[in-house]
Amino acid sequence: MTLLPDVVTTVIFDLDGTLFDHRKAAIRGVMGLVDQLGGEFTPVLGAQWFVVESRHLQSWNDGRCSWREQRRRRLREFLPFAGITGDADEAELDQIFECYLRGYEESWSAFGDAAGALDAVRRAGYRTAVLTNGQRQQQVAKLERIGLQDLVGPVWTSEDLGVAKPDPRSFLRVCERLGVLPARTVYVGDSLAHDVTGATGAGLRAVFLDRFDEGPVEYDPRIATLSRLPKALDQLVG
Repeated sequence: MTLLPDVVTTVIFDLDGTLFDHRKAAIRGVMGLVDQLGGEFTPVLGAQWFVVESRHLQSWNDGRCSWREQRRRRLREFLPFAGITGDADEAELDQIFECYLRGYEESWSAFGDAAGALDAVRRAGYRTAVLTNGQRQQQVAKLERIGLQDLVGPVWTSEDLGVAKPDPRSFLRVCERLGVLPARTVYVGDSLAHDVTGATGAGLRAVFLDRFDEGPVEYDPRIATLSRLPKALDQLVG
């Protein structure tokens, strides 16, 4: 890979779904939660968890509820889908969510291609950083646990910035703090809506990491694994 520092100097990474295998860990958490409550896990139920998670995390990112309350709202919406009914109070919901967290945190892992890609990008001379939606304490803990903290560079979360992806301001604020121009920065993420659209709307370039072949296929550069990132960067800077 040939670095052209007058064109691109910095590569910023998403965390969940890009470097960190959130989907696998969350499924393990949901399986443990449902089992603890006497329900039966199904793939449809797992898919519903991610729908509910996305909706209520967005409420927290928008400042419409606290971190703890978004967890409670997730459970209030999700548990009936699992056939678990009843009027749990806040303390009970907090205890139930701990069942999920135990399985989730025990299953934290990096994608197998993450460390190698970070190393390759850094060796090529690019600066690296992370921009992720979420609570800073949890997101930093993930990076520490999966062994990537020393490879990623500075980390910013939506909690730090006061604004969340896909709002272009989140990308612009990170560029400002790094002291880099958006046009000389590439963002790498697995969500077309939150990562690619938000980044390009802020004037950055973007690489779409489509690990599960969910498309759209017409976006370019689109890669299935971070092992293809060096080639995608060559395409963008060439």
